[in-house]
Parts: sequence; C-alpha cells; structure tokens
Amino acid sequence: MLTLAFKERPTVLSDRPALFESLVRDAYRPAYGLAYRLTGNASEAEDLMQETFVRAFRFFHRYDDGLPFTSWLYRIMTNANIDMVRRRGKLRTTSLDFTGHDGSAGWEVADPDSAPDREMMRNAVDDTVQAGLMAMTPEFRTAVLLADVEGLAYEEVADIMRTSVGTVRSRIHRGRKQLRTFLVRNAPETYSELANEL
Repeated sequence: MLTLAFKERPTVLSDRPALFESLVRDAYRPAYGLAYRLTGNASEAEDLMQETFVRAFRFFHRYDDGLPFTSWLYRIMTNANIDMVRRRGKLRTTSLDFTGHDGSAGWEVADPDSAPDREMMRNAVDDTVQAGLMAMTPEFRTAVLLADVEGLAYEEVADIMRTSVGTVRSRIHRGRKQLRTFLVRNAPETYSELANEL
C-alpha cells in the first residue's frame, strides 16, 4: 500500500507542469490585457507578464486547484507591478541617443509596433481612457481594472489586493470618479454625458 502511494505521487507531480502550461495558455490574453492597462505600454506589460509567469511557476506548488487560476495569477501580477513601480525609481537610465566609443549607434531597438497583439490591445482601449487609467493612483487603477474590465467580484478583488471588501468598494468608487473627471475634462465632446454623474 505504501509503495502504491509513492508510485502515484510522481505522476501527480509530473502533471503539474502540464497543468500550469494549460492554465497559462487559457489565461494569457486576459492577463496581458490587465498588464497593459496597469502599465500603460506594451514593453512594460511584457516585462510584467514575464515576471508574473516566473513567479507563478516558482510558486505553483502553493496554488489550490479548487480556486480560479486567474484570481491567483492577478494577485501575483498586482504584487509584481507594485514591485516594478517601486524599483523604477531606483533604476538608472541611459539615453537611446548614446553612441559607442567608435561612433557607432549604442543601442539597436526593435520596432514595438510590429507585433499584431500590440495593435489589438492598442485598439481595445481608447487612448483617452488609457491615459485616464494611467492618471489614477495605482490602487484605484488596479481595483477598477479588476472589477470593471476583468469582471471580478468585489470579494475576488479584495482577495487579490489583500484588503477588505469595504476598501475595494471605496477604491472602485473613487477610481471611477477620478476616471470620469479625467474623461470629461480631456474629451468633453465624447464623454460629456458623464458630467451628470459627477
């Protein structure tokens, strides 16, 4: 009996990478959409996605199969985004105009507009709305995106953000108000009907 238990366990453990790959494949598009909206550009969204999936794979042994994978993944993503924002102030930057010692171009940069998925995401959210999202505080933006764009329940958002449901409701309310104010101020011809809700 004991040997039977040991024979079954490696099979279950060996299925975990396949399960992870399947779950990631299903969650990739919505996760990229959230990453793009959190960061505001494709390059940072890709960095955030990579960091999220690395962390998710590393801690996949902690994932409970009975819970929604996307909620667990979004929690990792929001934490990774917070870490990236904190690190951004500590990083040194170098100009792309910098030339090498021999006078050659110092940097070769790929065209960010060449990938079709970026074009799809760019068209998925109006530029004014994206600018409004980026103008919001990160906590409000995350709460609004998870609830309104991803369609998660307040309880799920609270779990992902590791806060109370009351705090989530407050952040969503205040975030929506910030977004409405931004849209009415910056694109009144398109969003003037939102002025009545302020």
